[in-house]
Amino acid sequence: MSTLDRDLDRLLPDARARALRFAPVPRLDQVGVVRQVGDGVAVISGLPDTRLDELLVFADERWGIAVALERDHVGCVLLGPGAGIAAGSEVSPTGDVVRTPVGEALLGRVVDALGTPLDDGAEIRADRLDPVERPAPPIVDRDPVSRPLQTGLLVVDTMVPIGRGQRELIIGDRKTGKSAIAVDTILNQKNSDVVCVYAAIGQKASSVAAVIDAVRRHGAPERCIFVVSSADSPPGLQWITPYAACSMAEYFRDNGRDALLVIDDLTKHAAVYREISLLLRAPPGREAFPGDIFYIHARLLERAAKLAQERGGGSLTALPIAETQAGNLSAYIPTNLVSITDGQIYLDEKQFHEGHKPAVDVGKSVSRVGGKSQTTAMKPYAETLRLDYAQFVELELFARFSGALDMRTRRTIDRGRRIRALLAQPQFAPFGLGEQVALLLSLKDGIVDSVALERIAAFRNDCRAALAERAGAVLSRIDTTGELSDEDRESLLAVLRDAAVRHAATASPPRSVGD
Repeated sequence: MSTLDRDLDRLLPDARARALRFAPVPRLDQVGVVRQVGDGVAVISGLPDTRLDELLVFADERWGIAVALERDHVGCVLLGPGAGIAAGSEVSPTGDVVRTPVGEALLGRVVDALGTPLDDGAEIRADRLDPVERPAPPIVDRDPVSRPLQTGLLVVDTMVPIGRGQRELIIGDRKTGKSAIAVDTILNQKNSDVVCVYAAIGQKASSVAAVIDAVRRHGAPERCIFVVSSADSPPGLQWITPYAACSMAEYFRDNGRDALLVIDDLTKHAAVYREISLLLRAPPGREAFPGDIFYIHARLLERAAKLAQERGGGSLTALPIAETQAGNLSAYIPTNLVSITDGQIYLDEKQFHEGHKPAVDVGKSVSRVGGKSQTTAMKPYAETLRLDYAQFVELELFARFSGALDMRTRRTIDRGRRIRALLAQPQFAPFGLGEQVALLLSLKDGIVDSVALERIAAFRNDCRAALAERAGAVLSRIDTTGELSDEDRESLLAVLRDAAVRHAATASPPRSVGD
């Protein structure tokens, strides 16, 4: 026996026994070959057992998703740059799906869909990895929407209210303030317990940076997650971004908490999916979109829900954003999204350019379930506001063609203009529930009617400061309980009347539109 053998016997006395017991078993590993690659997709042959949505790994540790299964090849979308992948490169199946990190460690961070940090911070130490694609909660595990999600925007919370667990579409032409409404909603959760997840799909880096900066300056970034795929990100990464963001938000919903998911925007997401499908030779349909374009958005938005108490009672509210062309709500993608969601907030380009911001078109906006979640303090004062405002908009349109109007019509138009001026709101300045109730109270009791039209904005700002100084306890009670007692109502009215005196209109009668 050699010296080496004696040393092995001394150091590892059972090594020889283990070696003798070892029985090698043959294993079959499938290895595919790239046939062609380009524009963020690859065609692979030699993987007959690959399943749909399976995660594939290339020889240089790049990843891809199998999205098209044909008889002799697999269509794959890349999750990273295609540099280094060429025809003949080897590909192996993983037997798993795409997963993203979830958990508390993501709060306050900027990441991509795979959880890679984009904010120069430390590596994410997640609680676990969840699939980006998950089934929606079944009906038996859901509860009706019953609690409001306050956006801080008076025009939305009064006339298009949103409930926790709802899916409300924000839609309008380009540059009409869609993202601004979503950002203000995130900012308004500063004093709530809602966790916010903002998913940016194909946005300019400067636009995303502006949103993140606004949240950090005015909101609660420690309860926000930013999932970003910029315009120069690979198409595959842009495609899975909303699904990954939804999985991150679902973690908090499933743990009994309330989460808000903003998807900015699904029009770009649909365009990315169309690009991927056409590159992989999928049959085009209407407007060249693939036939399953409705399904990819339906399976995403159906995951937003209010869970039953037996499942923890958490909620996930979705605010998807979509863009229209020339206000065409009947286009293919807008029509699909309107039919999937529980209502829409429509932003009108004409109102935006006239300076009426937020430019919400009350006539085309609707919330199908949010009205049931309105607080008892707000509901009595908001019930008739929508009808009064709609009547004013119609009268104002016809009044442009008439030089002489009766006194009743002029009073209606004059009051409507004050309502519109009061509903105007600057960005990054959301109202609390108590402040909103106070402003509605000033409308209901006619206090605003005595204020000069050009001083409505000053009156609104004055009321905000005066209410905080003289009725702070009342506002806190309304914010906490959602109710307004008779005593608190009188306290608010006293402050509002004093503010109205400081901004009173002159005694001259209202003029007709034609004057």
